[in-house]
Amino acid sequence: MQYALMIYTEPGYDEALSDVEREAVQAEYLALADDPRCVGFAQLQPAETATGVRVAGGRTLLTDGPFADTKEVLGGLCLIEAADLDEALELAARIPAVRFGGGVEVRPVGRAGVGPGVGPGVGPGAGVTPGPVVRR
Repeated sequence: MQYALMIYTEPGYDEALSDVEREAVQAEYLALADDPRCVGFAQLQPAETATGVRVAGGRTLLTDGPFADTKEVLGGLCLIEAADLDEALELAARIPAVRFGGGVEVRPVGRAGVGPGVGPGVGPGAGVTPGPVVRR
């Protein structure tokens, strides 16, 4: 089964690390990315580079930066193939961010259009055709 490991960190958490510590952390992330159970691994750019997209009243609304002002931000994600939740949790515990005050949310991944509440025609935006784009 596939699991998404969503990695949350405090922005700039690694700035307090020495060059040697930073290189060791990078090596740990590379080792996880090279693990055969890892399907994909991505580090996200800072939250300030995000653009939020919402559709309301037939209009597409764009917002610069993160939607919420929070202490932790989604800093990366890893898609893994694991036999069960226990194996996924074991891999999540190896992610360096958890040792530096961050956290990892582990969530099973379903295929698009399969399962309850998933797929086209389901959810709050079902059947909405995006209208004009409005930047806030």
